Amino acid sequence: MLLTRILTAAALLAAFLTANFALGRPQFAVVVTIVVALAAYEWGKLCRLTSMIALLYALLLAATLGALALLLLPVATWHSSVLGMFVVAGLFWVLGVPIWLWRGVAGRVSGALPVAGIIVLVPAGLASISMQPWTLLGVLVFVWVADTAAYFTGRAFGRRKLAPSISPGKTWAGVGGALLATLAYAIICAIWIPTLAGRVTGIAWVPYIAGAGLLCFVSVVGDLFESALKRQAEVKDSGTLLPGHGGILDRIDSATATLPVGALLLHWIVAK
Repeated sequence: MLLTRILTAAALLAAFLTANFALGRPQFAVVVTIVVALAAYEWGKLCRLTSMIALLYALLLAATLGALALLLLPVATWHSSVLGMFVVAGLFWVLGVPIWLWRGVAGRVSGALPVAGIIVLVPAGLASISMQPWTLLGVLVFVWVADTAAYFTGRAFGRRKLAPSISPGKTWAGVGGALLATLAYAIICAIWIPTLAGRVTGIAWVPYIAGAGLLCFVSVVGDLFESALKRQAEVKDSGTLLPGHGGILDRIDSATATLPVGALLLHWIVAK
């Protein structure tokens, strides 16, 4: 199983790097739309929709993302509506989901989950399409650093469970490790990336570090939210498409939260 996971992860990384750097942004947008459609189908099944309704749900979300990307993401600028969607997604992850998780599995309204899927998947897809290749890679590496650090520190030092009723394997030690690792990564980026190095100076370090901490928080929340959705559906994985990993949602759960929030923060820090 470990070898299968490694091989699948290597194949996914190679496919992402090829699509992100070798394709033009319109072609890359098509790839992202397909990934969102696959994830939306898994989301629909986790919401206990029938296969046909889940397929229609996936096609609806893919069409929505494609139309928005075509209409609202010209090459040189961002439409204000795109920023508005990122703000809505950010509020959803920072406020809505933590409250939702705090209420517990029994307190969730399952009928709202398909609507939540739109807020989860469409802004994340738009963020992926709107970012330049190196920026997108940098945000995704942030997610990978957080996940890796949380795994190893949790295994080594984890005692107190973070959310045992949702994801018994996650610990507070893992969250602490993820926070320290991502702050270190953010500092390295601020020093070595020219677009950040010229702006993150003096007092600007305060919002920058706070933003990195916020990204780590929503990364954890995104992971927990998908875990809660799977627990409510009484399944281990969101799907079986990726050998050794489960489904698409199992691989992008943290990224769905981090990408729109990261796009907003980068817009404010770098573009302003």
